[in-house]
Amino acid sequence: MKKGILLVNLGTPDSPSVKDVRKYLREFLMDERVIDLPFIGRWLLINLIIVPFRGPKSAKIYKELWTAKGSPLLYHGIELKDNLQTLLGTDYHVAFGMRYQKPSVRLALDELKSENVSEIKVIPLYPQYASSSTGSTTENVMELVKGDLTIPPMSFVSSFCNLPTLINGFAENAEKYLSEEKYDHIVFSYHGLPERHLKKGDSNNHCFGSSSCCDQLTEKNQLCYRAQCFETTKQIVKALNLAEDQYTIAFQSRLETRAKDPWIKPYSDIVITDLAKNRAKRVLVFSPAFVTDCLETTIEIGVEYQELFEEYGGEKIQLVESLNGNAEWLLPLCQ
Repeated sequence: MKKGILLVNLGTPDSPSVKDVRKYLREFLMDERVIDLPFIGRWLLINLIIVPFRGPKSAKIYKELWTAKGSPLLYHGIELKDNLQTLLGTDYHVAFGMRYQKPSVRLALDELKSENVSEIKVIPLYPQYASSSTGSTTENVMELVKGDLTIPPMSFVSSFCNLPTLINGFAENAEKYLSEEKYDHIVFSYHGLPERHLKKGDSNNHCFGSSSCCDQLTEKNQLCYRAQCFETTKQIVKALNLAEDQYTIAFQSRLETRAKDPWIKPYSDIVITDLAKNRAKRVLVFSPAFVTDCLETTIEIGVEYQELFEEYGGEKIQLVESLNGNAEWLLPLCQ
């Protein structure tokens, strides 16, 4: 009997039109695990402030991102699914869904059900666990199947921040740049989160207990997003044999709504600015929170950070591309 593999990524608008971008933003931001405010406050903030004003700006950025094949997050996801299916062979059936928008997780689950799979392994495509990504995906899958009369055995991959094949994939992507030219510094830029998300998920009162609370991944912080980002960085640094003074860990894509509600620091844009001010000319940037390239890598790092770097005297930001359609790194998670 076939085993089922369900790959889930975050989501993307159906098109870069303002209407479709606003629809996507509403679904995404109304998730209580993304913006953890009471429903009424969340609804008012999103529908009266964020979506009306941010929608047109985001649509403009999505138009820069869009290709003839559509959204990179979608076509890379389909390519990843197809390549994994080829590698696994006929003993498995691989399905792909998006937590928000299309193709839906419900559609992917129905596809696995029609294949009569004997079990399902759910792999949220986020290397580091966060409530707003992996937690939301896990909750969504369980909510979707709870009404099914027959539910095959299911298991969930919570995180894979130090998976050797993932680490080697990013290291190999970087090696070609490091062998071609010298970089003044390397930045590991991860998607940001509000600090309160980390503190709320910390049952051991360990979070931000000291400046070094995330330096080592332990039993107390094993599901801490920041600690897992540090662990991913540590393993890539080891694979590339980098010195401590060659790199910085930072966090991007912040959306601070209140001064007393900070996001994880340091902020990537500030780090990039400071490097340029200190006369760095060439900087290599990883974004290992994403296994497929998307708006946050291609546009935010590749375009916006490049412009910011040049504004303060820098010359070149080189993005280390994500793993995209390369499915070999996923094989250990499917076993």
